[in-house]
Amino acid sequence: FMYKQTLIMHQRVHTGERPFACAHCPKVFRDKHALTEHQRVHTGERPFACAHCPKAFRDKKTLTDHQRVHTGERPFACSSCPK
Repeated sequence: FMYKQTLIMHQRVHTGERPFACAHCPKVFRDKHALTEHQRVHTGERPFACAHCPKAFRDKKTLTDHQRVHTGERPFACSSCPK
């Protein structure tokens, strides 16, 4: 690993350590970023806004997925039919 912190976070996969606890519910997380994203469930914060419509999302991945509605991108195809 290039950085010590990256190694420490990776080792938690093996140890099961989850030192970041949500103050609002019993969920615990391996890293602070995951906790921060989760806390938006409780706060209602939606910092990722779509540039094409009024929708906003709690995380960047969901925004990226949503943007396909506007671009028409369909990255997944069925291997059994043309769809």
